[in-house]
Amino acid sequence: MRNDRRTTLLALVASGLLWGSTVPLTKVALAGWGPAWLTVARFALAALPLAWLGRHHLRAAVTPLILLWGAVGYGLVIVLQNAGIARTSVSHAALLIGATPVLVALFTVGLGRARVGAPAWLGFGVALAGVAFVGAHGGGAAAPAGDALVFASLLLAAAFMVAQPRMLAGRDPVAVTAVQLAAAAIGALPAALVIEGRPGAAPGLVPTVAVAGLAVGGTLLPFTLFAWAQARVSPEIAGAFLNLEPLVGVVLGAVAFGDPVGAAQIAGGLAILAGIALNTTALSPRQDRTPMPAPSRRRRPRFGAGPRPAAPVTRHATQTRRPPRGATIRERPPVRTLD
Repeated sequence: MRNDRRTTLLALVASGLLWGSTVPLTKVALAGWGPAWLTVARFALAALPLAWLGRHHLRAAVTPLILLWGAVGYGLVIVLQNAGIARTSVSHAALLIGATPVLVALFTVGLGRARVGAPAWLGFGVALAGVAFVGAHGGGAAAPAGDALVFASLLLAAAFMVAQPRMLAGRDPVAVTAVQLAAAAIGALPAALVIEGRPGAAPGLVPTVAVAGLAVGGTLLPFTLFAWAQARVSPEIAGAFLNLEPLVGVVLGAVAFGDPVGAAQIAGGLAILAGIALNTTALSPRQDRTPMPAPSRRRRPRFGAGPRPAAPVTRHATQTRRPPRGATIRERPPVRTLD
Protein backbone atom coordinates (compact mmCIF):
# COMPACT_ATOMS: atom_id res chain seq x y z
CA MET A 1 0.00 0.00 0.00
CA ARG A 2 2.82 2.37 0.88
CA ASN A 3 4.73 1.45 -2.28
CA ASP A 4 1.67 2.19 -4.42
CA ARG A 5 1.21 5.56 -2.73
CA ARG A 6 4.90 6.37 -3.14
CA THR A 7 4.76 5.49 -6.84
CA THR A 8 1.68 7.69 -7.26
CA LEU A 9 3.38 10.66 -5.62
CA LEU A 10 6.48 10.15 -7.76
CA ALA A 11 4.30 10.16 -10.88
CA LEU A 12 2.73 13.45 -9.77
CA VAL A 13 6.15 14.98 -9.06
CA ALA A 14 7.48 13.85 -12.45
CA SER A 15 4.46 15.27 -14.29
CA GLY A 16 4.78 18.59 -12.45
CA LEU A 17 8.50 18.82 -13.25
CA LEU A 18 7.94 17.98 -16.92
CA TRP A 19 5.11 20.49 -17.21
CA GLY A 20 7.51 23.14 -15.93
CA SER A 21 9.25 23.03 -19.30
CA THR A 22 6.11 23.88 -21.28
CA VAL A 23 6.13 27.68 -20.84
CA PRO A 24 9.78 28.15 -21.95
CA LEU A 25 9.35 25.69 -24.84
CA THR A 26 6.10 27.37 -25.86
CA LYS A 27 7.85 30.75 -25.94
CA VAL A 28 10.48 29.31 -28.29
CA ALA A 29 7.97 27.45 -30.47
CA LEU A 30 5.72 30.52 -30.89
CA ALA A 31 8.53 32.14 -32.88
CA GLY A 32 7.60 29.92 -35.83
CA TRP A 33 4.10 28.64 -35.01
CA GLY A 34 0.76 30.25 -34.26
CA PRO A 35 -0.94 29.40 -30.96
CA ALA A 36 -3.63 27.22 -32.59
CA TRP A 37 -1.36 25.38 -35.03
CA LEU A 38 1.11 24.80 -32.20
CA THR A 39 -1.68 23.12 -30.23
CA VAL A 40 -2.61 20.90 -33.20
CA ALA A 41 0.98 19.81 -33.79
CA ARG A 42 1.72 19.27 -30.11
CA PHE A 43 -1.27 17.03 -29.42
CA ALA A 44 -1.19 15.17 -32.74
CA LEU A 45 2.43 14.17 -32.25
CA ALA A 46 1.73 13.04 -28.67
CA ALA A 47 -1.50 11.14 -29.45
CA LEU A 48 -0.04 8.82 -32.09
CA PRO A 49 2.40 6.83 -29.91
CA LEU A 50 -0.09 6.75 -27.01
CA ALA A 51 -2.78 5.36 -29.30
CA TRP A 52 -0.44 2.56 -30.32
CA LEU A 53 0.44 1.76 -26.71
CA GLY A 54 -3.20 1.67 -25.61
CA ARG A 55 -4.61 0.20 -28.83
CA HIS A 56 -6.23 -2.76 -27.02
CA HIS A 57 -8.30 -0.45 -24.78
CA LEU A 58 -9.19 2.36 -27.18
CA ARG A 59 -12.73 1.16 -27.84
CA ALA A 60 -13.68 1.50 -24.17
CA ALA A 61 -12.13 4.98 -24.05
CA VAL A 62 -14.01 6.41 -27.04
CA THR A 63 -17.11 7.94 -25.47
CA PRO A 64 -18.82 11.29 -26.20
CA LEU A 65 -17.93 12.63 -22.75
CA ILE A 66 -14.23 11.75 -23.05
CA LEU A 67 -14.06 13.22 -26.55
CA LEU A 68 -15.80 16.43 -25.45
CA TRP A 69 -13.57 16.95 -22.43
CA GLY A 70 -10.50 16.16 -24.52
CA ALA A 71 -11.41 18.87 -27.02
CA VAL A 72 -12.23 21.38 -24.26
CA GLY A 73 -9.95 20.39 -21.38
CA TYR A 74 -6.87 19.93 -23.54
CA GLY A 75 -7.45 21.60 -26.89
CA LEU A 76 -9.28 24.80 -25.95
CA VAL A 77 -7.26 25.18 -22.75
CA ILE A 78 -3.91 25.07 -24.54
CA VAL A 79 -5.10 27.33 -27.38
CA LEU A 80 -6.12 29.97 -24.82
CA GLN A 81 -2.96 29.43 -22.80
CA ASN A 82 -0.70 29.73 -25.84
CA ALA A 83 -2.46 32.92 -26.91
CA GLY A 84 -2.06 34.30 -23.39
CA ILE A 85 1.63 33.37 -23.13
CA ALA A 86 2.24 35.14 -26.44
CA ARG A 87 0.79 38.35 -24.94
CA THR A 88 2.10 38.28 -21.37
CA SER A 89 5.30 37.54 -19.48
CA VAL A 90 6.49 34.16 -18.28
CA SER A 91 6.36 35.34 -14.67
CA HIS A 92 2.72 36.40 -14.89
CA ALA A 93 1.78 33.14 -16.65
CA ALA A 94 3.55 31.21 -13.89
CA LEU A 95 1.71 33.22 -11.24
CA LEU A 96 -1.67 32.44 -12.77
CA ILE A 97 -0.88 28.76 -13.34
CA GLY A 98 0.01 28.48 -9.67
CA ALA A 99 -3.58 29.34 -8.81
CA THR A 100 -4.92 26.16 -10.48
CA PRO A 101 -4.82 23.99 -7.31
CA VAL A 102 -6.93 26.57 -5.47
CA LEU A 103 -9.45 26.59 -8.31
CA VAL A 104 -9.59 22.78 -8.24
CA ALA A 105 -10.25 22.81 -4.49
CA LEU A 106 -12.97 25.46 -4.89
CA PHE A 107 -14.72 23.47 -7.62
CA THR A 108 -14.49 20.25 -5.60
CA VAL A 109 -15.93 21.85 -2.47
CA GLY A 110 -18.59 23.70 -4.46
CA LEU A 111 -19.79 20.45 -6.06
CA GLY A 112 -19.90 18.76 -2.67
CA ARG A 113 -17.45 16.02 -3.65
CA ALA A 114 -14.95 16.66 -0.87
CA ARG A 115 -14.26 18.75 2.19
CA VAL A 116 -11.08 20.75 2.48
CA GLY A 117 -10.03 21.55 6.01
CA ALA A 118 -8.03 24.42 7.46
CA PRO A 119 -4.60 22.70 7.11
CA ALA A 120 -5.21 22.10 3.41
CA TRP A 121 -6.29 25.70 2.82
CA LEU A 122 -3.17 26.79 4.68
CA GLY A 123 -1.09 24.66 2.30
CA PHE A 124 -2.82 26.23 -0.71
CA GLY A 125 -2.17 29.69 0.71
CA VAL A 126 1.52 29.00 1.38
CA ALA A 127 2.08 27.55 -2.09
CA LEU A 128 0.15 30.39 -3.74
CA ALA A 129 2.17 32.96 -1.79
CA GLY A 130 5.34 31.24 -2.99
CA VAL A 131 4.15 31.36 -6.59
CA ALA A 132 3.25 35.04 -6.20
CA PHE A 133 6.68 35.75 -4.71
CA VAL A 134 8.41 34.02 -7.61
CA GLY A 135 6.19 35.64 -10.23
CA ALA A 136 6.46 39.14 -8.78
CA HIS A 137 10.25 39.03 -8.94
CA GLY A 138 10.51 37.29 -12.30
CA GLY A 139 10.57 40.39 -14.49
CA GLY A 140 9.22 40.74 -17.96
CA ALA A 141 6.43 42.73 -19.55
CA ALA A 142 2.82 41.67 -19.06
CA ALA A 143 -0.50 42.69 -20.59
CA PRO A 144 -4.00 42.40 -19.06
CA ALA A 145 -5.35 40.70 -22.19
CA GLY A 146 -2.73 37.97 -21.98
CA ASP A 147 -3.37 37.46 -18.28
CA ALA A 148 -7.13 37.18 -18.93
CA LEU A 149 -6.60 34.50 -21.59
CA VAL A 150 -4.34 32.48 -19.30
CA PHE A 151 -6.81 32.75 -16.43
CA ALA A 152 -9.69 31.63 -18.67
CA SER A 153 -7.68 28.57 -19.67
CA LEU A 154 -7.05 27.77 -16.00
CA LEU A 155 -10.77 27.84 -15.19
CA LEU A 156 -11.41 25.24 -17.87
CA ALA A 157 -8.37 23.21 -16.78
CA ALA A 158 -9.58 23.12 -13.17
CA ALA A 159 -13.05 21.97 -14.25
CA PHE A 160 -11.50 19.29 -16.43
CA MET A 161 -9.34 18.06 -13.57
CA VAL A 162 -12.38 17.66 -11.33
CA ALA A 163 -14.27 15.73 -14.03
CA GLN A 164 -11.35 13.51 -15.06
CA PRO A 165 -11.47 10.84 -12.27
CA ARG A 166 -14.95 9.69 -13.32
CA MET A 167 -13.79 9.29 -16.93
CA LEU A 168 -10.75 7.29 -15.83
CA ALA A 169 -12.74 4.91 -13.60
CA GLY A 170 -12.51 1.39 -15.01
CA ARG A 171 -10.54 2.46 -18.10
CA ASP A 172 -6.92 2.37 -19.16
CA PRO A 173 -5.28 5.78 -18.46
CA VAL A 174 -3.05 5.52 -21.55
CA ALA A 175 -6.01 4.86 -23.85
CA VAL A 176 -8.08 7.65 -22.28
CA THR A 177 -5.20 10.11 -22.62
CA ALA A 178 -4.63 9.11 -26.25
CA VAL A 179 -8.30 9.66 -27.12
CA GLN A 180 -8.37 13.00 -25.32
CA LEU A 181 -5.19 14.25 -27.00
CA ALA A 182 -6.51 13.20 -30.41
CA ALA A 183 -9.78 15.00 -29.70
CA ALA A 184 -7.78 18.07 -28.64
CA ALA A 185 -5.83 18.09 -31.91
CA ILE A 186 -9.00 17.63 -33.99
CA GLY A 187 -10.88 20.24 -31.96
CA ALA A 188 -8.11 22.82 -32.34
CA LEU A 189 -7.89 22.30 -36.12
CA PRO A 190 -10.94 24.45 -37.05
CA ALA A 191 -9.71 27.25 -34.78
CA ALA A 192 -6.31 27.11 -36.48
CA LEU A 193 -7.87 27.30 -39.95
CA VAL A 194 -10.28 30.11 -39.07
CA ILE A 195 -8.00 32.27 -36.91
CA GLU A 196 -4.57 31.65 -38.43
CA GLY A 197 -5.35 30.25 -41.86
CA ARG A 198 -3.21 27.69 -43.56
CA PRO A 199 0.28 27.18 -42.19
CA GLY A 200 2.80 29.26 -44.08
CA ALA A 201 6.51 28.75 -44.51
CA ALA A 202 8.57 26.26 -42.56
CA PRO A 203 8.84 27.38 -38.92
CA GLY A 204 12.58 26.76 -38.71
CA LEU A 205 14.76 24.25 -36.92
CA VAL A 206 14.63 25.71 -33.38
CA PRO A 207 10.80 26.10 -33.22
CA THR A 208 10.40 22.60 -34.67
CA VAL A 209 12.67 21.10 -32.04
CA ALA A 210 10.72 23.02 -29.39
CA VAL A 211 7.46 21.51 -30.70
CA ALA A 212 8.99 18.03 -30.51
CA GLY A 213 10.02 18.73 -26.93
CA LEU A 214 6.51 19.93 -26.12
CA ALA A 215 4.98 16.81 -27.68
CA VAL A 216 7.16 14.34 -25.78
CA GLY A 217 8.38 16.01 -22.60
CA GLY A 218 5.52 18.45 -22.13
CA THR A 219 2.56 16.38 -23.29
CA LEU A 220 3.02 12.63 -23.81
CA LEU A 221 4.88 11.82 -20.60
CA PRO A 222 3.34 14.27 -18.07
CA PHE A 223 -0.28 13.87 -19.21
CA THR A 224 0.01 10.07 -19.08
CA LEU A 225 1.69 10.04 -15.68
CA PHE A 226 -0.80 12.54 -14.31
CA ALA A 227 -3.79 10.58 -15.61
CA TRP A 228 -2.39 7.36 -14.11
CA ALA A 229 -1.89 9.06 -10.74
CA GLN A 230 -5.19 10.94 -10.86
CA ALA A 231 -7.03 7.63 -11.03
CA ARG A 232 -5.55 6.80 -7.61
CA VAL A 233 -5.80 10.08 -5.64
CA SER A 234 -8.33 12.86 -5.22
CA PRO A 235 -8.27 15.91 -7.53
CA GLU A 236 -7.15 18.17 -4.67
CA ILE A 237 -3.98 16.15 -4.03
CA ALA A 238 -3.19 15.86 -7.74
CA GLY A 239 -3.76 19.58 -8.28
CA ALA A 240 -1.34 20.51 -5.50
CA PHE A 241 1.59 19.25 -7.59
CA LEU A 242 0.80 21.71 -10.39
CA ASN A 243 2.64 24.28 -8.30
CA LEU A 244 5.88 22.65 -9.43
CA GLU A 245 5.33 24.02 -12.92
CA PRO A 246 6.06 27.71 -12.20
CA LEU A 247 8.98 26.73 -9.96
CA VAL A 248 10.62 24.72 -12.74
CA GLY A 249 9.79 27.47 -15.23
CA VAL A 250 11.71 30.03 -13.19
CA VAL A 251 14.70 27.68 -12.86
CA LEU A 252 14.74 27.02 -16.59
CA GLY A 253 14.36 30.72 -17.24
CA ALA A 254 17.45 31.39 -15.15
CA VAL A 255 19.50 28.61 -16.75
CA ALA A 256 18.39 28.90 -20.38
CA PHE A 257 17.33 32.55 -20.68
CA GLY A 258 19.59 34.18 -18.11
CA ASP A 259 16.81 35.49 -15.84
CA PRO A 260 18.12 36.70 -12.50
CA VAL A 261 17.60 34.45 -9.46
CA GLY A 262 17.96 35.85 -5.97
CA ALA A 263 16.73 35.36 -2.43
CA ALA A 264 13.13 36.07 -3.45
CA GLN A 265 13.05 33.20 -5.95
CA ILE A 266 14.67 30.81 -3.47
CA ALA A 267 12.23 31.77 -0.71
CA GLY A 268 9.29 31.43 -3.08
CA GLY A 269 10.48 28.00 -4.23
CA LEU A 270 10.78 26.77 -0.66
CA ALA A 271 7.28 28.07 0.09
CA ILE A 272 5.91 26.19 -2.93
CA LEU A 273 7.50 22.93 -1.77
CA ALA A 274 6.26 23.49 1.79
CA GLY A 275 2.72 24.13 0.55
CA ILE A 276 2.75 20.94 -1.54
CA ALA A 277 3.97 18.91 1.44
CA LEU A 278 1.29 20.42 3.69
CA ASN A 279 -1.45 19.74 1.12
CA THR A 280 -0.34 16.15 0.59
CA THR A 281 -0.38 15.48 4.33
CA ALA A 282 -3.64 17.29 5.05
CA LEU A 283 -5.62 15.87 2.13
CA SER A 284 -4.43 12.27 2.39
CA PRO A 285 -6.96 9.81 3.77
CA ARG A 286 -6.18 8.70 7.27
CA GLN A 287 -5.57 5.02 7.67
CA ASP A 288 -6.85 3.15 10.67
CA ARG A 289 -3.82 1.74 12.42
CA THR A 290 -5.83 -0.21 15.02
CA PRO A 291 -4.69 -3.83 14.81
CA MET A 292 -7.35 -6.29 13.79
CA PRO A 293 -8.08 -9.12 16.25
CA ALA A 294 -6.44 -12.39 15.35
CA PRO A 295 -8.92 -14.98 14.12
CA SER A 296 -9.46 -17.94 16.41
CA ARG A 297 -8.38 -21.34 15.19
CA ARG A 298 -11.71 -23.04 15.97
CA ARG A 299 -14.94 -21.23 15.31
CA ARG A 300 -18.37 -22.65 15.97
CA PRO A 301 -21.15 -21.60 13.64
CA ARG A 302 -23.62 -19.26 15.23
CA PHE A 303 -27.32 -19.92 15.26
CA GLY A 304 -28.80 -18.83 11.96
CA ALA A 305 -25.39 -18.44 10.33
CA GLY A 306 -26.15 -21.09 7.75
CA PRO A 307 -26.53 -24.83 7.38
CA ARG A 308 -24.09 -27.04 9.18
CA PRO A 309 -21.92 -29.31 7.12
CA ALA A 310 -23.26 -32.80 6.73
CA ALA A 311 -21.62 -35.58 8.70
CA PRO A 312 -19.35 -37.80 6.68
CA VAL A 313 -20.82 -41.10 5.59
CA THR A 314 -19.02 -44.06 7.14
CA ARG A 315 -19.15 -47.77 6.52
CA HIS A 316 -21.27 -48.40 9.62
CA ALA A 317 -23.87 -45.84 8.58
CA THR A 318 -24.61 -47.73 5.37
CA GLN A 319 -25.29 -51.05 7.09
CA THR A 320 -28.82 -52.14 8.04
CA ARG A 321 -29.60 -51.76 11.71
CA ARG A 322 -30.45 -54.95 13.57
CA PRO A 323 -33.62 -54.98 15.67
CA PRO A 324 -33.15 -55.26 19.42
CA ARG A 325 -33.66 -58.57 21.17
CA GLY A 326 -37.24 -59.47 21.93
CA ALA A 327 -38.72 -57.17 19.32
CA THR A 328 -41.46 -58.47 17.03
CA ILE A 329 -40.59 -58.42 13.39
CA ARG A 330 -43.49 -57.57 11.11
CA GLU A 331 -43.47 -58.92 7.64
CA ARG A 332 -44.23 -56.50 4.84
CA PRO A 333 -47.15 -57.42 2.57
CA PRO A 334 -46.24 -58.62 -0.87
CA VAL A 335 -46.20 -56.07 -3.63
CA ARG A 336 -48.80 -56.64 -6.33
CA THR A 337 -47.78 -56.47 -9.89
CA LEU A 338 -49.84 -56.06 -12.99
CA ASP A 339 -49.82 -59.12 -15.28
